Amino acid sequence: MGKITPFLWFDTKAEEAARFYVSIFPNSKVLNVWRAGEQVQGVSFVLNGQEIRGLNGGPKFKFTEAASMFVDCESQEEVDRYWNALTTDGGSESMCGWLKDKYGLSWQIIPTQLGRMLGDQDRVKAGRALQAMLKMKKIVIRELENAFEGRS
Repeated sequence: MGKITPFLWFDTKAEEAARFYVSIFPNSKVLNVWRAGEQVQGVSFVLNGQEIRGLNGGPKFKFTEAASMFVDCESQEEVDRYWNALTTDGGSESMCGWLKDKYGLSWQIIPTQLGRMLGDQDRVKAGRALQAMLKMKKIVIRELENAFEGRS
């Protein structure tokens, strides 16, 4: 079976975006930049082991929330680090752990604890965690845990 690689359409900043992303995530690097003369046509890069390709395809297509990058975080420190890095310099916060970076790409910065809580067999606890998450922009693990356990 062939390898599946996400492919991102940028207007003109594929290389800049790739370099920005690899500066944020561990185990990341730019693999190749394709040029036609002085103009960058495309780029391939790795983010934490996942290969991604980018194209400078012009302004015809824009990113939407219909496709996003999901980042599974083990700690609040990770959530904070990725959230802050991706919202700097023109990025914007959204709700429920979603944000858009300065290139318009949507990201979900989600602690692993959220999935465990929402999938818990105790539907009352899971419901409290869900209601807490729905009020958050950046996910705060301590607040999720407090809601899950019924603590104010």
